[in-house]
Amino acid sequence: MQLYGTSEILDNGELAIGECPVRELAQTYGTPLYIYDEVLIREQMRSYQRPFQRAGLPHRIAYACKAFCTIGICQIADSEGMWLDVVSEGELYTALRAGFNPTHICMNGNNKSERELRYAVEAKIGLMIVDNFLEIELLASILQERKTSIDILLRVAPGVEAHTHEFISTGQQDSKFGFDLKSGQIDMAVRQVKEYPQLRLVGLHSHIGSQIFDVEGFRLAAHRLAEQYGIISKNHQINFQILNLGGGLGVRYTEEDTPTPIEKLMAELIAVTQDAFFTNGLPLPLLMLEPGRSIVAQAGTTIYEVGSRKEIPQVRTYVAVDGGMTDNPRLALYGAKYETALALRMQDEPTEKVSIAGKCCESGDMLVWDTLLPEARTGDLLAIACTGAYNYSMASNYNRLLRPAAVLVKEGSARLLIKRETTEDLCRLDCALED
Repeated sequence: MQLYGTSEILDNGELAIGECPVRELAQTYGTPLYIYDEVLIREQMRSYQRPFQRAGLPHRIAYACKAFCTIGICQIADSEGMWLDVVSEGELYTALRAGFNPTHICMNGNNKSERELRYAVEAKIGLMIVDNFLEIELLASILQERKTSIDILLRVAPGVEAHTHEFISTGQQDSKFGFDLKSGQIDMAVRQVKEYPQLRLVGLHSHIGSQIFDVEGFRLAAHRLAEQYGIISKNHQINFQILNLGGGLGVRYTEEDTPTPIEKLMAELIAVTQDAFFTNGLPLPLLMLEPGRSIVAQAGTTIYEVGSRKEIPQVRTYVAVDGGMTDNPRLALYGAKYETALALRMQDEPTEKVSIAGKCCESGDMLVWDTLLPEARTGDLLAIACTGAYNYSMASNYNRLLRPAAVLVKEGSARLLIKRETTEDLCRLDCALED
């Protein structure tokens, strides 16, 4: 298993993260347990900003809350000078509970409700990313009622399909997100927005996919968007100030993944975007990005306790753990792959190929297929690396299982990000039938 950030193997062969031995963390907080490396989270955030700072370019890096959203994570983003990208009432509420400056919050989403738009306007967020024609009307109506205005970007589907899994690709023409560039919807949207002075149109937004390992998709998107900036300036006399190229930078889950380091890819992204606007005779606007996975994925490790085994001769050996698709549905959703280790026996040689099964009553409740491990015994602790993004975010209570705790570790101390659910929590919103 690849070690990330402050993860290390102690002399006794035990895994430690943030100078905290995982045995002690498991004993204190129980399993399954999400462990987050604070030092690595902060370093990833800074890695996005340094290339812009070195180039002397104005920029906004907005952490995409959908990857992992808690009050504590929002507070870290705030302390690192980040913006936040939210996509729901719940994420916005969490950010505001964290004390995050609302003027540094932008909101995305392809079907924002009137309630969500009203909440965002009342909170006075800094930027709304408008996704469709209905949203233009709803937002303008709310702003007229409130006698206020807001900066907006129009989200564009630029017809760029990044090299990624089909279920998480969002930039191509056939997409539920944004105004289609090829059919001229963006021009129609600009004309509609101009009817409402409450909508201050300051730029365009594009998101071309996820798990992107190189700059080529961004290069094509930047050139198509720069061309649109020129067209819109000429046809509508609007000079945009911001270009948002979304997020999507990939991370290493297994040795099959070969992502470009953040700082290198950011430097390349700056260069191709500068070239795109220079080619179109335009000044470079403020660049905005919305990374999520690449901030928190590798900073997260999940610890499980091993339970039963099932050996099918000449077929497969299953090792079951005390979690599963309820705390990590990514394999079930789109075949995600992970690296694993026995957290208390990191130096033992692998001796068997096993598949890690969850405890849900679903045959598809698997966490890892065909991984090499030392012989796993009941009571061992199993670590799965790179589980910081889209794990707790998509966790569920299927089979009425309790969602795990999450802890933030640094320099030998651990702080709770999320408490472990209790059985009382499960029934908190249930309503008993009257006699």
